[in-house]
Amino acid sequence: MALSVAAALQLEVFSRTTVRVYAGEENLDHTIRWVHPVEIPDIAQFLTGGELLLTAGLGVGRTTSEQRRYIREVSAAGAAALIIELSGRAFTTMPKALVDEARQLGFPLVGLADELPFVEVSAQVHELIAEERNSDLVAFERLNADFIQLLLASRSHVSFAEALAHHVGSPVVLEDTEHQVVAYAGGTAGTDLLMKNWGLHARMAHQAGAPGGQHNKSSMVQSHDEPGCTRRMIVLRGEAWGWIHVFHGAGGLPGVHAYALDRAADAIAIALLGDRESGARASQRQSSLVNRLLLGDITGEQFVDRALRVGRDLRDRPLAVVVLCKEPDSDGVAEAVLEEALKSLKIPAVMADIGEYVLAVVGLTGQLSATQLTEHLDRGGARAGVSRSGPAAQLPDAARQARTAASVAATREEPTALHFDRLGVLRLLVALAEGPELTRYVDDELGPLLRHDASDTNPLLPTLRAYLAADGNKSRAADALFIQRRTLYYRIERLNALLGRSVDDPEVRGGLSLALQSLDLVESTQQLPAPGPRTPLA
Repeated sequence: MALSVAAALQLEVFSRTTVRVYAGEENLDHTIRWVHPVEIPDIAQFLTGGELLLTAGLGVGRTTSEQRRYIREVSAAGAAALIIELSGRAFTTMPKALVDEARQLGFPLVGLADELPFVEVSAQVHELIAEERNSDLVAFERLNADFIQLLLASRSHVSFAEALAHHVGSPVVLEDTEHQVVAYAGGTAGTDLLMKNWGLHARMAHQAGAPGGQHNKSSMVQSHDEPGCTRRMIVLRGEAWGWIHVFHGAGGLPGVHAYALDRAADAIAIALLGDRESGARASQRQSSLVNRLLLGDITGEQFVDRALRVGRDLRDRPLAVVVLCKEPDSDGVAEAVLEEALKSLKIPAVMADIGEYVLAVVGLTGQLSATQLTEHLDRGGARAGVSRSGPAAQLPDAARQARTAASVAATREEPTALHFDRLGVLRLLVALAEGPELTRYVDDELGPLLRHDASDTNPLLPTLRAYLAADGNKSRAADALFIQRRTLYYRIERLNALLGRSVDDPEVRGGLSLALQSLDLVESTQQLPAPGPRTPLA
């Protein structure tokens, strides 16, 4: 950490006299790079910035204009502060012109009541600067070692954000070029609140507060209602991949911490260059989180907390689960449909691609209910099940509900999105399908017909489906099958003989319809997620 003027004034050598700060109290955090005893009037031309100037006042000037010019010149040259002995060599009191000019410039002006050996002041300050620099070097080496170890371990950019938050002791946010948060570490109550409207900070604060807008490589902003924030661009193959932000409070980011931010940005870029599947890694982290929820390894509340760390803010929202069935030979289509739907609705979600389905835990809004989400997915041609909405504690139950609805959606001829509350008695059939009871029921009701179709070149099951769909209307059933009515009569006689019942009886048709739905559930090959431990619904 750099040595400030305020810290230098606490050294033992200054305790030997009375020290008074006449001006520039607000800038005592200026960094001291070197100590320079001076007694010539044109010292400013030899300064390079960061010098702590010690003088008996012999070169400051006697007239008001000379003294004002002296302060202006050393301040413009970047001196850290001016310390003047008021022991009588040049002054016994601090000249008013020096004080007034220093106050206007905010330049630190310090007076000493007695003489001090400047050589001792230089020695103590330089010793402290050397210690600080050595400490910085140790910190730099530790930072380098930590980031190199993460790179060698092929860790994700989330790990780098967490490492940076640890080193700087401040919250860190990593976002992509669309200002979507992909990692959040070291959060505080203040930054947790800021995350609820991240786009306002990312799009407005930095663009308004730094030259070059969103395209500048590095910027620092601070407003009355936000902590100070410094961001650094992540550059990948000459293009902006995103930005990493550090919230550090008032003032700029200290030297070692600024170095840590730069190293983290560079390390993330290197990790992304070596990781062609960065998008797959992000999906893998979400899948791992969903799996832990389904296995009961974490609670719903813990799931929401961990989702925030990977940039998905589900806090203070009603939550619902969507289970999307994958269509055969449509690699990636289901995920794209669901992702695009959620993106268009501007709602956050944690999505997992697991085997033959995609599961998403979705954060709803006051303007979007689970039923409305279902209708939106249905219009988009998704084959999916959607749970009821509820708090985080009910997520395991929501996963079970979505799985049940998706089981029914998987049996429909056309892609359909179904809400759990629309299933009715089918909820019981899905529960029975998990055991042998439903299979036995199907065999009892349709066994002879199924055995016939398994060995005969003219199956009768399609005829039964069409006849039941027409609610016993023979003309409509024949038209649906593209056959003559007398052909349909013959097939119905065959069905009656095989089933031992007349399909013209409305009660028989009702029972057969239920049996066909049961058959569809039994034959469904969708491997849907197992629910976690149950939480009673409110």
